[in-house]
Amino acid sequence: MKVLTAAEMRQIDRRTIEEAGIPGPVLMERAGFELAGAIKESFKPGKVTVLAGAGNNGGDGIVAGRELHNSGWNVRVLLLLKEDKLSPDCLAQYRAAKKLGVTVDFRTKVQSTDIHAAIIVDAIFGTGLVRDVEGPIAQTVAMVNSSGSPVVSADIPSGISSDTGRVMGAAIRANITVTFGAPKRGHLLHPGAEYAGELLVRKIGFPEEFFDDLKITLPDDATAAALLPPRPAYSHKGDYGHVLVVAGSRGKAGAALMAARTCLLCGAGLVTLGVPDTLMDVFQARATEEMCLALPDTGRGSLSAEAAGPIIDFMDQTATILAIGPGIGRDRQTQLMINDVLVQCARPTVADADALFALGRVSSALKCAGGLVITPHPGEFSRMSGINKDDIEADRIEAALAFARSAGATTLLKGAPTVIAAPDGTAWINPTGGPAMAKAGSGDVLTGMVAALMAQGLGPPEAAALGAYL
Repeated sequence: MKVLTAAEMRQIDRRTIEEAGIPGPVLMERAGFELAGAIKESFKPGKVTVLAGAGNNGGDGIVAGRELHNSGWNVRVLLLLKEDKLSPDCLAQYRAAKKLGVTVDFRTKVQSTDIHAAIIVDAIFGTGLVRDVEGPIAQTVAMVNSSGSPVVSADIPSGISSDTGRVMGAAIRANITVTFGAPKRGHLLHPGAEYAGELLVRKIGFPEEFFDDLKITLPDDATAAALLPPRPAYSHKGDYGHVLVVAGSRGKAGAALMAARTCLLCGAGLVTLGVPDTLMDVFQARATEEMCLALPDTGRGSLSAEAAGPIIDFMDQTATILAIGPGIGRDRQTQLMINDVLVQCARPTVADADALFALGRVSSALKCAGGLVITPHPGEFSRMSGINKDDIEADRIEAALAFARSAGATTLLKGAPTVIAAPDGTAWINPTGGPAMAKAGSGDVLTGMVAALMAQGLGPPEAAALGAYL
C-alpha cells in the first residue's frame, strides 16, 4: 500500500476526475458512504453529531450523516461556518441533506450539549490544512477531546499535518480514522499516529494505476512474504551465503553473539564471527553453529587497525556479506579499522552501532562498492547527517530520504516508525513492532537479520525493509 503526501493525494484526485472521468461529487458520495459504513461496523445505532467544515472533508461528513440518518440513526450536522463559505460540492450535499430531513445547523461555536452522549464525526479539516487551528475551532477541538465521546475522523484528524503528523495548533484525538484511497504520512508519523487511533483505509474508486509511480510504501504481510528468499528442496548451506560478523569487544560480547546467532536463524548458510584475539576463548566457548575468526587485538579486548587486512582478505576470498559494528567499541584503533574496511570492502555490508560512530558525518566509506545498509537510531543519525534530532523527528521520512540520496547508502532510520530509505528515492514506512523492542540488543538482532537476508540474495533496500518488518 502506498503512502501519500497531501499534494500527491490532490494529484490523484485531480487525475481521477479529469482522466478517469469520475466526477468529484461521485467520489464524495463514495467517501461518505464508506465513512458511514465504518461507523455502522463499529457502533450500535444512536446519536451522532457531525462537525463539518466548508470543503470536501465537510462534504464527506454530510454524506455520512445523511446515510446514517437514512438508516435510522439520530443525526445532527453542525457546519462550523457561514453558509456562503461552503464549497460548491459541500453546498450541494448540504442542500440534499436538508431535503431528506437531516438536522443541519450553522454554528460558529459548539456547545457541550451538542456533543454530549453522541458519536462525533470529525469532518472539519481534511488533508489540505496549511495553517494552525486557532480561535473558536480550537475551542471546539478541546471540547471534543475532553468530552469522552467516541470520535471518528474523516480522512485525517482535524489539526494533524497530513505530511508530517505534526499537531497544527490543536488537533482532534480520534478513536477511529477512516481515510480514502491510501494512508497519508501523517497517519503513520508521531504524534499524528496517536491522534488517528485505529486507521481504516477505504477504496472509493481511485484507479490503482495512479498509485504505481509513488515511491513510499507501507508494507504488509503479503509484501513481506513476497520478499522472503526461496528455499529450494535441493539446496545446501553454500547456496545461502556466508556472513562475516565483525563485532564485539571486552564487556560487549553479547552484541556480537546475538547478531551472529540471528544470521543463522534467518537463513544464512554460514556465519563467521570476527572477534578480538584476546577474547577468542570467550567467543569459542559460546559459539556453536558459528565459526570464529581471531583478529588482531589492541591488547585491551578490542580490534586494532591491523585487523583491516585480514578482514578484507576474508571478504575477498570467503565471505559474501559483511556485518560490522555490534558491540565493537570506540577504541581509536578500532575506528580506524572500520573506515579502512568499509572503503575497501567490495561486498554488500550492514553497518550498525559503533561502526556508525566511526563513519562520522562525512565519509567516503558510505560509498561502499558492494552496497551499504546503515541502521542508525536518531542520535546516531543526527551525528552522521548533521541534522538536529528534533528536526529529524519532525519529518523522519524526508530526513532519511535526503540522506540516502546524498550518501548513496540504504538508510534504516530506527524509531517509531522505522523508515527505510533507498538511494533511488524509494522508501518504506515500517508498521510493525512496539515499545517492547526498546531494549538493548534489538539493534544487534536487526543487523543479523538484514545481513542474513542479503546473504540469501535480497538487495540492500529490500533486505532492510524485510528485516525491519520481521
